Amino acid sequence: MTVELRTGESFESLLKRFRKEVTKTGVLSAYRRRQWFVSKSEQRRRERQKAARKLMRKMWKQTSGRE
Repeated sequence: MTVELRTGESFESLLKRFRKEVTKTGVLSAYRRRQWFVSKSEQRRRERQKAARKLMRKMWKQTSGRE
């Protein structure tokens, strides 16, 4: 990935554009995900836990909104 320096552009703004581009493409998040090996069963377990938390939040919002 490359970011060209524009005429009259400061290094700080160049760095800001580079960080935004890296964030948009998801390179850094993919690297962090692959930094440690996670087995398929562990991935499924985490996904089930995430879905359960999401469901609980949804149910909590519905019940607290009725009061």
